[in-house]
Amino acid sequence: MANNIKPAERLSLVQEYYFSRKLKEVAQLNAEGRDIISLAIGSPDMPPSPQTIERLCQVAQLPNAHGYQPTMGTPELRVAMARYYKKTYNVDVDPATEVLPLIGSKEGILHITLAFVNPGDTVLVPNPGYPTYTSLSKLLGANIEYYDLTEERGWQPDFDDLSHRDLSHVKLMWTNYPHMPTGAPATLDVYERLVELARKNNFVIVNDNPYSRILNDHPLSIFNSFDTAKDHCIELNSMSKSHNMPGWRVGMCIAKPEFISWILKVQSNIESGTFRGLQLAAAEALDTNTDEWHLEHNIQTYARRRQWAEEIMRVLGCTFDRKQVGMFLWGRIPDHYDHVEQLTEFLLHEARVFITPGFIFGTQGERYIRISLCAKEENIKEALERIKKAI
Repeated sequence: MANNIKPAERLSLVQEYYFSRKLKEVAQLNAEGRDIISLAIGSPDMPPSPQTIERLCQVAQLPNAHGYQPTMGTPELRVAMARYYKKTYNVDVDPATEVLPLIGSKEGILHITLAFVNPGDTVLVPNPGYPTYTSLSKLLGANIEYYDLTEERGWQPDFDDLSHRDLSHVKLMWTNYPHMPTGAPATLDVYERLVELARKNNFVIVNDNPYSRILNDHPLSIFNSFDTAKDHCIELNSMSKSHNMPGWRVGMCIAKPEFISWILKVQSNIESGTFRGLQLAAAEALDTNTDEWHLEHNIQTYARRRQWAEEIMRVLGCTFDRKQVGMFLWGRIPDHYDHVEQLTEFLLHEARVFITPGFIFGTQGERYIRISLCAKEENIKEALERIKKAI
């Protein structure tokens, strides 16, 4: 007998994540012997430091290290995260009350939305921007209001437009600088204007800041703006990109104690803390000497890869801003293509190279592609040669 079981109505509001769907197709092509080179996903392919791995192994050998851990995180990790913020951004953070370790900053997006946004409340989301800001907001019943970022404005918010909107119903505004996918760097002026916008309209800015250490000489935090920024701001950060730990799932939330307590109330009802070995190894990765190893190693590696990615853009006839930072390269496709997938699908099936079409980040990305630097240098070179032959 057929059953009448149906999924929750909220599932009709979202689709399976683009990369989840597309990687199935790539896997099938590889199974057919096509040998696809992926320049699509921002998953660092390098390991964390030897010291970080060794610390994980040491703790894993301890018989008393395998029990539940505090949802708030171990004191060692919170202290390390606070020191990291002081060293990297010159921001003072109380490790006891202003730091919340996360199982990845993506999970932080969920927890923050649950803590601040009622069904029917409005959140401001950048276009283009990280798709999870939109999808999780939809799943949780929030109304989404987009603010456009354009190449002409350097992918920065249009504050004239925002100042003329009625923002009285807004609860959260998602920002992300250095920006993904465009690589637009953070600026102190933009941070100050964002904080002032939030203060005037009584909402919270959530700045997602995982790319500030990648090919960027001037890492900034939104807390570098005003002394009062913590009254209206939360910042997410991640060790996935900066310390080559995407699969370890270690992120951090920095905010004033009241905000942290609200988010913790949600988090403690969803998860039960991270393995102690992961937390102490993450603290080791944030140690000054180990952290500097990651920074220097990543800069050298990504700088070499970036040169080859830029050459791919030139061969494709794409234009791009060489001042962009982060682990991606964002470029505008030539006008003769009707739409971006005309190019990316050609590259996938004819050149056997998987590159991300910009439309997945919003309507403002429909004429752009994104190349990930998370591939071995020899693979990027090979992708370049394949593309040259295909076109």
